[in-house]
Amino acid sequence: MSISDTLTSPARRQAAPAAAPSAALHRLVYLSPLGELIIEGTDNAVYSILFADTAMPPGWPAVNPFPDAFAPEAEASASGGEPETNVPEPLLNCRRQLAEYFRGERREFDFPYAFDGTPFQRSVWTELAAVPYAASRSYKDLAVAVGSERAVRAVGSANGRNKLSIVLPCHRIIGSGGKLTGYAGGLWRKEWLLRHEERFGV
Repeated sequence: MSISDTLTSPARRQAAPAAAPSAALHRLVYLSPLGELIIEGTDNAVYSILFADTAMPPGWPAVNPFPDAFAPEAEASASGGEPETNVPEPLLNCRRQLAEYFRGERREFDFPYAFDGTPFQRSVWTELAAVPYAASRSYKDLAVAVGSERAVRAVGSANGRNKLSIVLPCHRIIGSGGKLTGYAGGLWRKEWLLRHEERFGV
């Protein structure tokens, strides 16, 4: 049986009850500077923030086909066919805070979000939420943090199953020696996100 946790900020370690993920899901599409982010959730929480694809655009990074992080159109969105007046507040807050993140104005997220997984996966994701903005940790660091120093591969697997991109910052987890490995949204996005945070983290 899966277990759901809801967190309202990375600093909050005690989880509140979450709405069942089987409840009606709403969808919102945020046009980020790195392509479409599909936001899904219920009236109570956001359950998923995933990039629509992983393909690197032709000519990247010299040619960026996506909206500029500081341009007004970067906040444009589509609701996936659902009238925006019907979209729950957690999804709208998520989109707004993601736009602030990409503008370099936000380092933490405080809208309600939830995750489903095994106790081990949940422990990994909780530690992910605690990795500071513009910082990085190795997979081994994360394994040690959850009390399973030898479970580096299992930590990597849990990282890959993270459905809350950017909010649970799996892009801040790197390989030994600083090597960039394993990011579901594409390593080119992982590199961009790390550089973006380095730029605004001073």
